[in-house]
This record gives sequence, structure tokens and C-alpha cells, in this order.
Amino acid sequence: MKKIYIVGMGPGKYEQMTIEAVKKIEESDVVIGYTVYTDLIKEIWPDKNCLSTPMTKEYDRCVLAFEEANKGKTIALVCSGDAGVYGLSGLMLGIAPHYKEVEVKTVAGVTAALSGAALIGAPLIHDFAVISLSDLLTPLEKIEKRLECAAMGDFCICLYNPGSKKRADYLEKACEILLKYKSATTPCAIAKNIGRDGEEYTVYTLNELKDIKAGMFETVFIGNSMTKIIDNKLVTPRGYTNE
Repeated sequence: MKKIYIVGMGPGKYEQMTIEAVKKIEESDVVIGYTVYTDLIKEIWPDKNCLSTPMTKEYDRCVLAFEEANKGKTIALVCSGDAGVYGLSGLMLGIAPHYKEVEVKTVAGVTAALSGAALIGAPLIHDFAVISLSDLLTPLEKIEKRLECAAMGDFCICLYNPGSKKRADYLEKACEILLKYKSATTPCAIAKNIGRDGEEYTVYTLNELKDIKAGMFETVFIGNSMTKIIDNKLVTPRGYTNE
């Protein structure tokens, strides 16, 4: 049967993919993805037939997957992290009705909020919000409103896409909004190159974070009013009586 697996690769290393993700990639005839991700696939499976499209060509990439599947092939469309978290699952399922003979299945992966949290400690033990600071597809006004609401609700917050050359001051703007409702000493951290060479993290206060420049390979974590720093790790209590 004509089939597409939308595969979340996690951070990208073989060891950090789910067993199901590895199996689906191995049984696929063609792997399709953004160039950076297919390069990672080729490092693990050098003989795998890979097709890629550059950034901003997401729609073309999805159509390519369906067209290749229509030839009777099994396709793995790969995304970093989880394909259903800022990934291509939604776009793929929106196109799927035009290709009735192609079966589509999403294979879950480990998103940066989870892999980054494991690196920096246990910041997301209680309720948390994940917000992207990229305004490529979301108006800045809506992003700012979401930040404000998350801060008012005392959520732990994980920020994706915290900055770029065109958005060099977006993390500063976000922190200024959060500081209206959160203490300046709120524990925060930035995880960099999660699961890749150069993996590291740095702990800050929210006031210090305001002056930090972060890029697309970094994920920002901001604690709630209960988050503490233990042995340079961010820990948010769940509420157990012996904590």
C-alpha cells in the first residue's frame, strides 16, 4: 500500500530516536526532509535514498512526499523533535484528502521541550506552556499576548525559536513582558545544541536572561514562582508533601 510515515527524529542522534522512528525510517524506500535533517539521516544510513528541500519550502516538501508515495513507495517524511509540535503533521494531514490512496501515519518524536528539560534538570514537572517566538507564521501581537497569559497563569514556559538575525531582540521583548508578572530572580536556563555536538546549558535569572542573545539552536526555559536551582539544575516542585 502507498504509505507515508511522518517521523519525529528527536534531537537527531540515532540514540535519541524512538525505536518506532528507527524502524519506520529503515523500512521506507525514500526519506524526505529539510536538508539539515536528511544529512543527519545519511550519516546513520548512508545508502538510504534521500530527497530534500530547503527551508521555507515546507509545502513543496509535503507534496513531494505524496507524489513519491503515489508511485507505490513507502516514504518517511522526517522532522526534528516531534512532527506534531511545530512540525509538518498538520500540513501533511491537510494535503492528504487530495491523495486518497496514500495512508499517512505520524510517528511521535522527542520535542526540544522534553530533551532540553532532561538536560537542565526538571523544570517542567508542573503545568507549562510552550511558545515559539518566531513571527514568520504568527503575528507578534499574538505571541506577546500568549506570553502575557502564560506569565499571568504562573506557568513554567519553554520558548522555541528565541532569536535570529532578524529577531535579535525578541527574547529581550519576551522577558520584559514576563517581568511584569514574574520575579526578576525567577530561575531560567538556555539549552544549546540539544543532543548534538556542543550540547550545553547555562542557568540565569529572568533579569539576566533579558540581556542574552539566543539563536535557533537554543531552547529557553523559564521557571514558575516555585522553581528552584538545585546543584545548578532547574527543578520545579510537583507538590508532594515531602518536597
